[in-house]
Amino acid sequence: MAKIKDVAELAGVSAATVSRVLNNVPTVDADLAERVRDAANELGYRANGVARSLRRQRTDVWALIISDIGNPFFTSVARGVEDIAQREGFSVVLCNTDEDPAKEARYIDVAEREQVAGVVMSPNAFGSDISRLTAAGIPVVAIDRPLREPVDSVLVSSADGARLATEHLFEQGWTRPACVTGPARADTAEQRLAGYRDAFAALRRRPAKSLVRHTDYRAESAREAVASLLDSASPPDSFFLANSSLALGALQEFRRRGLLPGRDVGLVSFDDPPWAGFVNPPMSVVVQPTYEIGVQAGELLLKRIGHPLAGKDARTITLSTELIVRDSSLHKPRRTRAKAAQTA
Repeated sequence: MAKIKDVAELAGVSAATVSRVLNNVPTVDADLAERVRDAANELGYRANGVARSLRRQRTDVWALIISDIGNPFFTSVARGVEDIAQREGFSVVLCNTDEDPAKEARYIDVAEREQVAGVVMSPNAFGSDISRLTAAGIPVVAIDRPLREPVDSVLVSSADGARLATEHLFEQGWTRPACVTGPARADTAEQRLAGYRDAFAALRRRPAKSLVRHTDYRAESAREAVASLLDSASPPDSFFLANSSLALGALQEFRRRGLLPGRDVGLVSFDDPPWAGFVNPPMSVVVQPTYEIGVQAGELLLKRIGHPLAGKDARTITLSTELIVRDSSLHKPRRTRAKAAQTA
């Protein structure tokens, strides 16, 4: 089996240079680095990952801890994180918590025991404990929701996006938009509810409590919430949904009742899943820069590896959202269509 000294002899460099090249140290001359890699490939050299990890006291692995792998939001975020990790010679282990604090705690325990190089995580809605990671000196970057601890974060202006969505419903002539959002203690759920309320405040109105529902981020829970709103004494005429899983539940209930978005009811959702433009009618959405969230989180983690937080120097990057208007939110009452048909 080839060793570092064999690669060094074939490349005509020192063993230290080989080590720096194989550890992706950027200061090595490009020509020397190419010679080393060519020699390593020719000899079939493979680094001893276990021994290297023992020397470094860290693996070449990042843990990506997310709350719901079934949500397309996290699929795109994961791609962004992985692209940065791969570029720098790291691998990514995906951990799905299902918003379960106990499951999240087990993954944090594994990340600490395995001495991962860093963690990117979406905290659970009820409060995450990363004390084991910080005690072990493992850098953490939070995405989607902030952590109580001072760590780097990549967030999105959720309140602004929700306000834009609700204002759009009012501008289209809908008069009683409802809000179906996530658990009451989840930061993103509260931010999106705050943006919804801001749209009412701009009109010097206050949304009735009966127009708001908190639920978990599951389609079936959203379907039940939408059903209860539609069956209320003063039902809404439109809906703002706090993510795409909730929107899917709303669409199921609309279909069950024979309601068509854009004609019988208005609809805008946070997030732009792959199917949003292909349902009938296409769904209006607030788009988050999901891939960019992952990229920014990866870049922040890279800067923290080997350079732990000092004092209060945690950095927060807040990215903007965009409203994409499609037919589900355009107010086209049934009577307007009938009159247009008669005129034609």
